[in-house]
Amino acid sequence: MTNDGMTDDERMTKPEASQDEASAADRHSAPLPVAILAGGLATRLRPITEKIPKALVTVAGEPFLAHQLRLLHARGLRRAVLCVGYLGEMVEREFGDGSAFGMELAYSFDGPVLLGTGGALRQALPLLGEEFFTLYGDSYLPIDYAAVASAFRASGQPGLMTVFKNEGAWDTSNVEFAEGRIVRYDKRERTPAMRHIDYGLGAFRASVFAERPAGVTFDLADVQRGLVTRGALAGHEVFQRFYENGSHAGLAELEALLAQPITV
Repeated sequence: MTNDGMTDDERMTKPEASQDEASAADRHSAPLPVAILAGGLATRLRPITEKIPKALVTVAGEPFLAHQLRLLHARGLRRAVLCVGYLGEMVEREFGDGSAFGMELAYSFDGPVLLGTGGALRQALPLLGEEFFTLYGDSYLPIDYAAVASAFRASGQPGLMTVFKNEGAWDTSNVEFAEGRIVRYDKRERTPAMRHIDYGLGAFRASVFAERPAGVTFDLADVQRGLVTRGALAGHEVFQRFYENGSHAGLAELEALLAQPITV
């Protein structure tokens, strides 16, 4: 025991504990990686997507994924895992390691059977870490991603869904959101109380998907509904409309947007 009231053993372990705390703080403030769900067949964009995946559809002179990665980089994200299936090899050949966009890209392939959005995330877990964003591969979302990450971490919940008060304007609303809470979420059985829509950006702990068996096809929406039932899916409302290239109408709107100078 010395004048500061600590034993030699306590003093020797204190710096190590401080380093652990600093490391935890760094992880908590670091940008989340993002899993981009880009493995679908994109049937709504046929015949455009008969020979190319949706990520490579040309928008304003470039493949859509180029615009998506540029936006993510401008919003402070640096690492993405592309969950690919249909013609995914074409995406990897085109974008490689992502360095041309200031991003670090990794690829998770479904394999011979398409795994769905949930199964693809389960497959990609070894590349994602403990917490991550999920982003639909046809979504262009010009919002504050850091604010979403902060809301997720502050919620203490294993999952978060961003929602937008759509009122059926750009797609069918599918979320009942009241007093900052997701009350109901269902893409198939809509109710008049559903005035919001799943915006397309989520955040999750890996444990949500790790409890599922690997190599099994399932949908992210089923996971989200299960979390809502347990009161374990946080909601974060955003106020900037979404854009998408998943339909011919959405592609035309996105083309008009991206033809203009972008403010980040």
